[in-house]
Amino acid sequence: MRINHNVSALNTHRQLGVNTGASGKNLEKLSSGLRINRAGDDAAGLAISEKMRGQIRGLEMASKNAQDGISLIQTAEGALTETHSILQRMRELAVQASSDTNEGVDRQKLQAEVDELSKEIKRISTDTEFNNQKVLDGSFEDKTFHIGANQGQNIKLSINDMSNTELGVTGYQSKETAVATDIKVGNTSTDSFKVDLKVETAKGNAEVKETTAKIDKDGNIVVTLKQDGGDTAKGTIGNVTATKQEVVDALKKIGIEASVDGAKAGDKLTTASSTTIAAATDKDDQKGVNISTQKAADKAITTINNALNKVSEERSKLGANQNRLEHTINNLGATAENLTAAESRIRDVDMAKEMMDFTKNNILTQAAQAMLAQANQQPQGVLQLLR
Repeated sequence: MRINHNVSALNTHRQLGVNTGASGKNLEKLSSGLRINRAGDDAAGLAISEKMRGQIRGLEMASKNAQDGISLIQTAEGALTETHSILQRMRELAVQASSDTNEGVDRQKLQAEVDELSKEIKRISTDTEFNNQKVLDGSFEDKTFHIGANQGQNIKLSINDMSNTELGVTGYQSKETAVATDIKVGNTSTDSFKVDLKVETAKGNAEVKETTAKIDKDGNIVVTLKQDGGDTAKGTIGNVTATKQEVVDALKKIGIEASVDGAKAGDKLTTASSTTIAAATDKDDQKGVNISTQKAADKAITTINNALNKVSEERSKLGANQNRLEHTINNLGATAENLTAAESRIRDVDMAKEMMDFTKNNILTQAAQAMLAQANQQPQGVLQLLR
């Protein structure tokens, strides 16, 4: 028997330390819920788990990006919904103006509403924004939505210019244009006479093809302007009588300088000046909506139909992209869910198994403590031999 080294006690003490350490790890895992709390627990598993965590967080952010993309598309599509409604109203007005049950003054009021509706379409295109980005003025081109966890996983979207100009539904407006006049009046001795009026337009966007004038039975000089496109607009120059000097005075009242020479049958009235004539003009070449005449209103229906088709096409494109993003979100969610499950199997602790191990190690620890007490009693037997 040896008393300097109690091998049984040393062995029991070592086992007690092992069991106590194992119980401590069991408690750490049970309290954290993780199987891997440090690299030493599972170095390879930790590396794989961290890669998966990066993928999962990337997928979650990609899903958020897709949600933001849907929000942007919904903003643009909502504005185009109102543009569609406005165009339908413009078409309704064009159909109404196409009927000759309406007089010129009626069509003027209809035209005024069309012009205001056109302005609203322009305002919608310039004022619709998402996160301080205009989306309907043509500047939203080739924009990127990153919808994946890795590099290059994105889609691009462009939204066309949806202004009244691009849709071809700018309003017509009456614009005053200065024109040079050259008037000759012959045979002023009769009760009524015809005035031939030669008009040359100054620079501007009103073009007068042909103009004629005559004095009607009420003593009014009536001017008829034949405009571009075959439409006509009538206006009264002034209230005059058949007296040559009064004709001159009446013309002067509207800004036309005139003089008279000759007598009786050879009387002539000559003017050489410029005046201002209000004429219907197309603000944007042939793209406007003019319903001021039956013929123009009938043509405007086709113009508005084309605009409706453009808006429908753009809304369809936006809807397709929205559906795509919604499917993308579903796919991202499913992928993130599967990766989370895989990462959980690697990193998370099995609570039932870990509790079982803790119970075992706890029992072994208690047993080691009891056996250590017994081992410490063994050297005391030597005292019996020394008595």
